[in-house]
Amino acid sequence: MRTIVKGKNAEIPDRVREYADRKLKRIERLLDEQTDATVELWNEQHRSSAASHLAEVSLVIQGQVLRSRGSGSSYQEALDDVVDKVERQAVDHKEKPRLRARPEEEKQILRRLADGSEGPPRETRIVKFKRFAIEPMFEEDAVAAMEDLGHEFFVFVNAETERVAILYRRNDGDYGLIEPAIGGEYTKGRGRGASSPEVAGSRH
Repeated sequence: MRTIVKGKNAEIPDRVREYADRKLKRIERLLDEQTDATVELWNEQHRSSAASHLAEVSLVIQGQVLRSRGSGSSYQEALDDVVDKVERQAVDHKEKPRLRARPEEEKQILRRLADGSEGPPRETRIVKFKRFAIEPMFEEDAVAAMEDLGHEFFVFVNAETERVAILYRRNDGDYGLIEPAIGGEYTKGRGRGASSPEVAGSRH
């Protein structure tokens, strides 16, 4: 496994880099020599002292990206948190059943079954309802909360705009943000610069 440890607008001490290398050694058994691991560390002073240090680990395994984020009062605590999470992801990835190769004709039949064009039409309907409380938070805190939950999207009230927003993960691994506007007109997404790197992409 090839590992890169870097800081985001921060100088990372050698002892922290060595600690990151040691922590990632424990999941090498789940990976192969072609796996790339990137560890990014940074500090956010506006967060509580218990979660002011953040660590993000990205693993590229056979072209698939596994990414997780952790936080703590120090870089070491943040690394402990994120390595636990990414280890669980690596275990799930390794244990995921691999589909056997199928003849092209069989693959086409499976595609038609998947998109509903094979067999009798099926009426789609709402089958599950869920109600949950949402609270005001900043975008970077929403990103951290979504990562902690392991979800692909997260609904929250934007503390800056006081409006409901939906954060979601894009196919390229970055994030998108949707801000509904009742009766409003469609507005093109705003890009993100260096001041807010956690939420990237544009609204669709």
